[in-house]
Amino acid sequence: MVENEKISLRQFKILVFLFSLGSTILIVPSVLTGYAHQDSWMSAVLGVLVGGGILYTYYVLGNRYPNRTLMEYSELILGKWMGKGIGFLFYLYFFLTATLVLRNVGDFITTIIMPETPIQVIHFAFLLIIMLGTGMGLEVIARAAEVFLPWVLLFVSVLLIFLVPQMKYERLLPIFESSTKAILHGSLSVLSIPYLELVVFLMIYPAIYSKLKAGKGFVLGGSFGGLIVITITILCVAVLGWDFTERHTFPSYTLAKKIHLGGFIQRIEVLVAVIWFVTIYFKLIICFYSSVVGLAQLLRLRTYRPFIVPSALVMFALAYVVYPNIIYFRDFAANTWTPLALTMGFFLPMSLLIVSFFRRPSR
Repeated sequence: MVENEKISLRQFKILVFLFSLGSTILIVPSVLTGYAHQDSWMSAVLGVLVGGGILYTYYVLGNRYPNRTLMEYSELILGKWMGKGIGFLFYLYFFLTATLVLRNVGDFITTIIMPETPIQVIHFAFLLIIMLGTGMGLEVIARAAEVFLPWVLLFVSVLLIFLVPQMKYERLLPIFESSTKAILHGSLSVLSIPYLELVVFLMIYPAIYSKLKAGKGFVLGGSFGGLIVITITILCVAVLGWDFTERHTFPSYTLAKKIHLGGFIQRIEVLVAVIWFVTIYFKLIICFYSSVVGLAQLLRLRTYRPFIVPSALVMFALAYVVYPNIIYFRDFAANTWTPLALTMGFFLPMSLLIVSFFRRPSR
């Protein structure tokens, strides 16, 4: 690590869990139903199961070099120049992921909540708290995650309690109407967002106190997040219908609008917004933190802090031009992001793991 920061295994699991929800609960149900229709929940289940295996692969790789980050042992495994080249690709992947997440924040707020507000204002405001959190360091980020976790769980529970009675189970039928190819294709969406993005946690792996149990933290945190994604997908299909879910960019937010109890409990969709703001904040800050730490390590600097403001300014400009509109992003997430995530989140880490078996692990 660039700076000697430490987090507990519990904090690590919480960060993985919050990251797994992030933008997933708003974006993925729409993409899944676009492929598998009412069988989208099967795609989600398959994606979560395979994702658990990928997380275990990350644990095996990280545990071979427990005191080094992904950037550091890429160079150790592949040599100085090739290792730096692969490390730079990971840096770009983390930075691009953070940029896309920031744009998701702007799109959601300017589309659903404050349509008259310029998206640049939203990006600037969100980047301020990202820079503040990154400057305080990983330990503060992890403690903040512990504080917000109970509220996220409470709001998710409220949604489930009020929405389950509105489910129409016939909307989940017939089972297996979609082709096997469509179900498999849909599962790739769950793998690419969020499981293949969780490779970013190999940048904070050395900060964990109990590394021997980090695999459990990876799998439990990711699986619990996946369970909520599966549940939200089922609710979207059973309450809204797969056709509406497919057409709507943020179906889970619309899902919460269906909650009415008498004449006094309404506008519960604000809970979805709160859940999403909290979880996407931690997803964005982890990606941003990992990118600046990775850049500092590539340049062999002692601290990442000088890169916080310049990186935030680049991200502010890039987020505005990274894609033109939401329709383009949906196509990008469905067709372009998946192969990119497979390359950076599976093939490259797996290649590093295989090559590492031919080299003596360094402690």
